[in-house]
Amino acid sequence: MIIVLAVYIIILVLLYIVSYKSYSQIIEGLDKREFQLKGLLPIGLYILDTFKYGYNTGYDRKLLIAEAELYGHKKALDMLRIHWGGKISLMMISLVFLLFVGTTTKLDTGYAVFCILLQAGIIIFSDRDLMERVKKRRQSIQLDFPDFVNKLTLLVNAGMTVSRAWEKAALDTNRQTPLYIELGVSVLDIRSGVPEYKAFEEFAQRCHVPVITRFVSVVLQNMRKGNDELVPVFRLFASECWELRKSTAKKFGEEASTKLLFPMMLMLTAILLIVGMPAVLALRNI
Repeated sequence: MIIVLAVYIIILVLLYIVSYKSYSQIIEGLDKREFQLKGLLPIGLYILDTFKYGYNTGYDRKLLIAEAELYGHKKALDMLRIHWGGKISLMMISLVFLLFVGTTTKLDTGYAVFCILLQAGIIIFSDRDLMERVKKRRQSIQLDFPDFVNKLTLLVNAGMTVSRAWEKAALDTNRQTPLYIELGVSVLDIRSGVPEYKAFEEFAQRCHVPVITRFVSVVLQNMRKGNDELVPVFRLFASECWELRKSTAKKFGEEASTKLLFPMMLMLTAILLIVGMPAVLALRNI
């Protein structure tokens, strides 16, 4: 097993050296904070390209939708490729650990089950991390949207057209949150000649938040009637969005309290040990 481990490490190093030159530009363009193991990506990408993986299964389509929501439709396929490359690279590296464990333990059914569970865990947690980022993005959009609707309501009520108010509310801020990034994209689309209704529809599709989809639908239905018809609708949506924001903030608080439960149990156990240990030792000395 030691010889197998040594040969595998040599093969892995050679594979990395061969693949790094071909994929160095891809990994250099990735954010290190988001892709902490991006240095390992060339191995997985090389394997994917060697076997000419097609990314056309139902499982891939589900991941592609998540990538499109995070990075846009133009980058979705490239990011799916990187997602798969990261998983394969991590699985290849984990084999070093598994082979090392195999040199110190008996090769039986338990070892085989451990290997399978570790590889499956890498796949599951990689996908879970992707879906968690999608979830956080939607939550961020929900939290920012009420403020945007309030600004839009005030500007439209002051006499601006919807498109002009949309542009001013979107660009008169330095916030680089997912919502304002998507709003900026919609403004650029309108400036480049894309019809307003299409730019607003694509904005709603990129956000994937039900309240924004309904808001854009109502806006498109009422734009031809003038600002007098839109202001009451905007006020109604602003009220609804603030209620949604309150419920989202309440949910965050509940999740935070749940996450604190385990550390509190550890602290309680430590306190009980500190308080109870002298009594136990005293009883043993009697």
